[in-house]
Amino acid sequence: MAFIALGINHKTASVDVRERVAFTPEQMVEALQQLCRVTPTREAAILSTCNRSELYLEQDQVEADTVLAWLAQYHRLNLDDLKACAYVHVDDQAVRHMMRVAAGLDSMVLGEPQILGQMKSAYAVAREAGSIGPLLGRLFQATFSTAKTVRTDTAIGENPVSVAFAAVSLAKQIFASLDRSQALLIGAGETITLVARHLHEQGVKRIVVANRTLERAHALAEQFGAHAILLADIPQELYNSDIVISSTASQLPILGKGAVEQALKKRKHKPMFMVDIAVPRDIEPQVGELDDVYLYTVDDLHEVVAENLKSRQGAAQAAEELVAAGTDDFMVRLRELAAVDVLKAYRQHAERIRDEELLKAQRLLANGGAAEEALAQLARGLTNKLLHAPSVQLKKLSAEGRVEALSIVQELFALHNSTEKT
Repeated sequence: MAFIALGINHKTASVDVRERVAFTPEQMVEALQQLCRVTPTREAAILSTCNRSELYLEQDQVEADTVLAWLAQYHRLNLDDLKACAYVHVDDQAVRHMMRVAAGLDSMVLGEPQILGQMKSAYAVAREAGSIGPLLGRLFQATFSTAKTVRTDTAIGENPVSVAFAAVSLAKQIFASLDRSQALLIGAGETITLVARHLHEQGVKRIVVANRTLERAHALAEQFGAHAILLADIPQELYNSDIVISSTASQLPILGKGAVEQALKKRKHKPMFMVDIAVPRDIEPQVGELDDVYLYTVDDLHEVVAENLKSRQGAAQAAEELVAAGTDDFMVRLRELAAVDVLKAYRQHAERIRDEELLKAQRLLANGGAAEEALAQLARGLTNKLLHAPSVQLKKLSAEGRVEALSIVQELFALHNSTEKT
């Protein structure tokens, strides 16, 4: 049995690579079932966000190369290119990695809370796909528990630092005052909701939410006194927008260079600030070549994020210690579970011997034998049969020079004191 965590993230791969390795929600169930079908993986879950794509696996033996080959084939990537930016963690290091990710310690924004919800969603989807079993299920529950402890026992999540907050902070650097600005938000997910909240708190003059479905756009817009439109209506609204922030799950760009050029003409080249948080990207990279456009991707937010992280750095060490403790505790409980299977098998073996010897004693009594003789036979039979196999194996191991077996048996049966003179 081996736990494996492998994948790529914002520290090992550029946004170009990450968007090619990303899984859409529609792909998840089929991908998980295929992964378990064509690789030695017995249990699996996939976490795919704008900053990372990771696979969490349980296998008999570590066969990470086989899984990486499947991942490359699934996304039509060159295997060597994928290996160049991929990482692989095994067993306790895989457990520690999952817990660090869930606690926000491996995020672009230290301590950001969204990743825990995303990991819970990955677990739910894996359960739906039937790819979660007892071992990976226990690991996810331990991961959630440790992440919750980090949240409640440290100050790592107290300040509003997130990619959404960083995007709004950057907008404040571009515009002297946000209360005279108009914002267009593309998407209606959790990240855009956070962006809307931060913009609303900054007193942005007008906010428009564009989404594939008008119902979801309305639901978000109502929270902040914003307006809701469909994605198809963006060209008519774009020229009004000083700030454009996009985060959707679209596989194709939402905004192209031509549409932005038309908007700039109507704006008389008044500057536009754009942040593309999506992976794959919602805004064509060529838009950044236009004059009067300030286009940023998630990778460009590093400096802003670093400035806002100072208040969380002090809590990081305490969080790391909690993760280390959570990892150790899980591995101890996992080893205890392995012992349970052995103990169960040994108990069944002992009970079979007990039943056989008890039947012999009962037959002896039924044939008129003395009770004392029946009890003595029962005791001898139990002792001899219970000790026979361990005695044979112990002599064999000792003859092979495996002297550590003697120490293990002494410790197992607490024989140290019994061999000493009293």
